[in-house]
Amino acid sequence: MDFPVWTLIPFVLMLLGIAVFPLVPQLAHLWERPRNQLLYALVLGMPVAIGLLVAAHPELVAHALIEYVQFIVLLLALFTVSGGIVLRGDLAATPRTNTAFLAVGGLLASFIGTTGAAMLLIRPILATNAERRYRAHTVVFTIFVVANCGGLLTPLGDPPLFLGMLRGVPFTWTFSLLPMWLFVNALLLLSYWALDRRFHAREKPEALEMDTENRTPLSVAGASNLIWFAVIIFAVALIPSLDIDAVAHGQLEGVNWVPWRELTMLAAAACSFVIGSKAIRFEENEFTWAPIQEVGALFVGIFLTMVPALQVLRAAAPNLPLNEITLFVFTGGLSSVLDNAPTYVTFFEMATQIAGEPRVANVPEALLVSISLGAVLCGALTYIGNGPNFMVKSVAEDGGVSMPTFLGYVRAAFIYLAPVLLAMLLLFIAEPWWAKVLGGVTVALILVRALRHATARPPQVLGRGARRTEPEAPAQE
Repeated sequence: MDFPVWTLIPFVLMLLGIAVFPLVPQLAHLWERPRNQLLYALVLGMPVAIGLLVAAHPELVAHALIEYVQFIVLLLALFTVSGGIVLRGDLAATPRTNTAFLAVGGLLASFIGTTGAAMLLIRPILATNAERRYRAHTVVFTIFVVANCGGLLTPLGDPPLFLGMLRGVPFTWTFSLLPMWLFVNALLLLSYWALDRRFHAREKPEALEMDTENRTPLSVAGASNLIWFAVIIFAVALIPSLDIDAVAHGQLEGVNWVPWRELTMLAAAACSFVIGSKAIRFEENEFTWAPIQEVGALFVGIFLTMVPALQVLRAAAPNLPLNEITLFVFTGGLSSVLDNAPTYVTFFEMATQIAGEPRVANVPEALLVSISLGAVLCGALTYIGNGPNFMVKSVAEDGGVSMPTFLGYVRAAFIYLAPVLLAMLLLFIAEPWWAKVLGGVTVALILVRALRHATARPPQVLGRGARRTEPEAPAQE
């Protein structure tokens, strides 16, 4: 069956709602309620599902709903288990300490998810830097590294990669992205260290003295939850789930109907919630179900409205200029302003129609690399590109940090993150020799800027309003 172009409309409205409604003051307070988000998702998604059933395509609806359940169960499990762990302590708020925090968070993000890692580390980072005046740049780089770029190595790291695994990408395939993961995060960490060194030199002596007096050793509470993280990783990597295509066509028999992987992950989450400390979860971590309720409400609409949209885009793919570079640019550009998970799926399906060898999950591997990198890394370019971005911003503002405005954050991302992504594109994706030269020049400029930041005193940079307390965004001359 050929789907007309107008069937894209519910999907476009779904994504526009997610991107625009939180930014409109008159709608933001209504939109933040999961009940209203679910209502919006169902208003758009249910007509699509009914239309597919009427058109004799129940297998497409079944496929979308099963994939939605698999997706939400993973996020729910990771979210629940990470809520039972807390890092206590107040370390020296030095550039080396802060950079180490971000480096550890970037590594953890690939195994406990970007949301889990960001929520685990943001409060210790804020506590460590509580005595410092300049903190906004640290939160911004936490979003870059921990909430986004660190989650590239496994399907556990970021939702787009898990959706790729559900479509047949092997669990271990993302390990092949290790060189790009190292390159991007190493340059970001170096840029952050140099910038924080610059700001640290501007702190008042009495603030640094107070920071020295208030130090306490770092400790982990709720460490037993690491066992449940290991169970989830084991389940995703080794335990089979339902064969979605077989279910959609009614071809499964006996115990093959049992979603063993999802049941294992739910059991791990239940054990973490029931056995773990309630004080750690609800008092120290201020745990609530609101973030996962929001994801669950919105994604049921995304998965349903995405069905006809994917069919339309798959049909159009052979006529579009899709290659390694354009797929990175298209996927990355849309992932920065829309949710990166449906963006990944959209271009993944389009790439299945393009010739090329070798193939992974019926997608040319070179194109799959571009799609994966664009979806995961470029989600950090705006506050709305990836779910944890706004969560980190909210926690930081509750902690007294004057965060950049939406456009202020975008400006900081284009100053510090975009050049790193451009260098990666030129060195790892583009093939012409001149691209490699430009990539090398870009890296050299990034290193020169880092050296300049590390050896120069920063200018006076103030936050919003008249309070003169915080820099609005990472400073530059």
